[in-house]
Amino acid sequence: MPTKLKGEVIKMEEMIVFVDEDGKEIEMFVIEETRINNVNYILVTDSDGEDEEAEAYILKDISDDEDEEAVYELVDDESEIDYIGKIFSELLEDIDVTVED
Repeated sequence: MPTKLKGEVIKMEEMIVFVDEDGKEIEMFVIEETRINNVNYILVTDSDGEDEEAEAYILKDISDDEDEEAVYELVDDESEIDYIGKIFSELLEDIDVTVED
């Protein structure tokens, strides 16, 4: 089952704080966001941008209308990662997005 990050999403410039299912805070930097087929996706990293290479994660908004806070899960379906990764690559012309297994 994909990791679900639920809880208050606090925007602090380009950094957001997720609260996972165990109540642990996870700080991530938003690189880009997009909406495809009425689904919001964000590309995030735990790097502050000073590293030349950094790992990035694609998160999908799975919030319900009743949710007070945004609910995201890591995208782990390979075809979805490839598709959304290509879109983020096009949006981020100056950043090379590659998918690693």
